[in-house]
Amino acid sequence: MYIEVVPNRGSRPAVLLREGWREGHKVRKRTLANLSHWPPPQVEALRRVLRGEAILAPEAAFTIARSRPHGHSAAVLGTLRQLGLDRLLAPRRSPERDRAVALIGSRVLDPDSKLATARALSVESATSTLGELLGLERVEADELYAALDWLGERQAKVETALARRHLEEGTLVLYDVSSSYFEGRHCPLARIGHSRDGKKGSLQIVFGLLCNAEGCPVAVEVYPGNTGDPTTLRDQIAKVRSRFGFSRVVFVGDRGLLTSARIREELAPVEGLDWISALRTESIRKLAEGPLQPSLFDETDLAEITHPDFPGERLIACKNPWLAIERARKREALLQATESELEKVAAATRREKRALRGKDQIGLRVGKVLGRFKMAKHFAITITETAFTYQRKQEAIEAEAALDGIYVLRTSVPSEVLGAQDTVRAYKDLAKVERAFRCMKTVDLQLRPIHHRLEERVRAHVFLCMLAYYVEWHMRQRLAPLLFAEDDSQGAAARRGSPVKPAMRSTRAEAKAETKRTPDDDLPVHRFRGLLAHLATLTKNTIQPQGDLPSFDQLSAPTPLQQRAFDLLEVPIPL
Repeated sequence: MYIEVVPNRGSRPAVLLREGWREGHKVRKRTLANLSHWPPPQVEALRRVLRGEAILAPEAAFTIARSRPHGHSAAVLGTLRQLGLDRLLAPRRSPERDRAVALIGSRVLDPDSKLATARALSVESATSTLGELLGLERVEADELYAALDWLGERQAKVETALARRHLEEGTLVLYDVSSSYFEGRHCPLARIGHSRDGKKGSLQIVFGLLCNAEGCPVAVEVYPGNTGDPTTLRDQIAKVRSRFGFSRVVFVGDRGLLTSARIREELAPVEGLDWISALRTESIRKLAEGPLQPSLFDETDLAEITHPDFPGERLIACKNPWLAIERARKREALLQATESELEKVAAATRREKRALRGKDQIGLRVGKVLGRFKMAKHFAITITETAFTYQRKQEAIEAEAALDGIYVLRTSVPSEVLGAQDTVRAYKDLAKVERAFRCMKTVDLQLRPIHHRLEERVRAHVFLCMLAYYVEWHMRQRLAPLLFAEDDSQGAAARRGSPVKPAMRSTRAEAKAETKRTPDDDLPVHRFRGLLAHLATLTKNTIQPQGDLPSFDQLSAPTPLQQRAFDLLEVPIPL
């Protein structure tokens, strides 16, 4: 048998499998099969078999020229497109939009400097298929800086679109403020201020985050590092009412943000603006002299009270026994730590050699100790030129202990609109904004450290991190069945009962935590970053056959866990 190619006038040659034999002096042949429809590599392989040539082993028949992590890029970019975030940036595709989308995706996948991100996106040094999926052949760091500026110019428009998507008239708006330390000295926003990152004395920026009741981010605003939290509220009110166009909104903020002054001067005078906040300790002590009595909590852990100092407001007093135990433990630990350090100062005044002398020197040492542990209110201090004594103010300690576990919420929302328990839940939902800050500032999106010098670029950088969290937030919601996360909120709420009690996990979430497997599919449970890392093992491989045949791309087969993740995200494979 042999293969013969027969030319056809005006058409493709016929490729025939034939058999030949000899009858006397004549050579006879007949056609066994028409192979014209076979691809050339397959025809060539059969020809070599018929010749008796050795066939290459499968591993020698081709070379994997390159392998790129693909699954995590496809998951992030697919979710981003499904959310329509790329269309919110600009309705039509452009190089600027593609680079901005690449910045958002890279921030979720592997946050890094603009230069490192450019290298990871470019074809010749790509660490994933993200740049390839966006059609970015070669990316320079300056182009990414330009894309960041382009993104910052569209912040107001994008935030307005997100607000219309995730907020509605009369909705709850969660608002909180955080800060981040700054590298460098040339940005006007970088100021010495209160550090929430433990970087005392460093330059800071302050930023406030608006979320809906579920914790989905909607808008972010950046302020100089010495800006006080309450002073940021006015801008948020203007943003929600003027830019977003909502006339009725309920602001939810903590006691340090929605202070009595801010409520009196900025919220109360505006019709349609309501609030949920909490009272400071000083106000709670005054209430304890009147309506806030221990008997309120004999049969329940929350009760509504009123007081003339808060006209037109509902006060919801709550008592959490678990919080009371923790506060008592912490106070005693701080008291003992303070006494231990104060005793060192007292011993220094009694030693024979180089004794500590002088009211000023002793006072400096004592003030340093009291400032460190914040326990000055609980100690009576006596300082002379040669001695120092201290003792606990037991009555003050007992008076404070009587209020352990008690906190009071204040709200202007009528009870028929939002009941007492729902008000407590709404206030505790501020933990979702704290979760957003942790995600944006630490290992997930790494907002810090900030190296940008230009004010608008710093604002754009924070906005970029918010958009990346927007994508990650939705991914976490959808992938919750595969994560160490609560995916049965109703079951968790039922087990918890009263919202005053500490949060409890549902039976389903506890089963995941105990077995480390999903209840439905018996798949391994992951943290979010771990699941992304597993998705990255779904690779896109460039395969080069032997000879002059062209190369082609082939995805590795998805594992059951990868397939389940893409099903939950509703993102197709391949993207």
